[in-house]
Amino acid sequence: MIVVDRPEMLVVGHAVRTSNADEAEPGRGRLGALWARAGSPGAFAHVPGRVDENIYAVLTDYESDHHGAYTQIVGVAVRSAAALPEGMVAVRVPGVPSLKVEARGPMPGVLLEAWQQLWKHTESGGTPPRSFTTDLEVHHPGGADIYAAVLSPMR
Repeated sequence: MIVVDRPEMLVVGHAVRTSNADEAEPGRGRLGALWARAGSPGAFAHVPGRVDENIYAVLTDYESDHHGAYTQIVGVAVRSAAALPEGMVAVRVPGVPSLKVEARGPMPGVLLEAWQQLWKHTESGGTPPRSFTTDLEVHHPGGADIYAAVLSPMR
């Protein structure tokens, strides 16, 4: 894990509210359906102003830490969100210092392993501590990168 400056971006996509506990319990998870929707052919073809071909997952509105509820938006980066397609939301991902973890290999297993590294970092009191504000997954042809926002020291 390294600390990098994550750039600001705007993501448009579909959202669900869930928790890691719900996702671990059969029949209660919502992320599988969200990702199936995002992975269907042409899922984001009607989103104007797309920046690239990556798929982004934004984790935000944390109730507390990785044990509480959060909102996940799966979508695409755009230049602006002037006209949202029906049923989609826009979320601004702030540019902040973030822990970066790379996930390379068979999905979704390596992605879960990467998140487990971040959860272990949190539970062990690792520094810098996570802020639980807005985290980002960038899914690209080589795998995925996770950017977990951290608390930055006062300047």
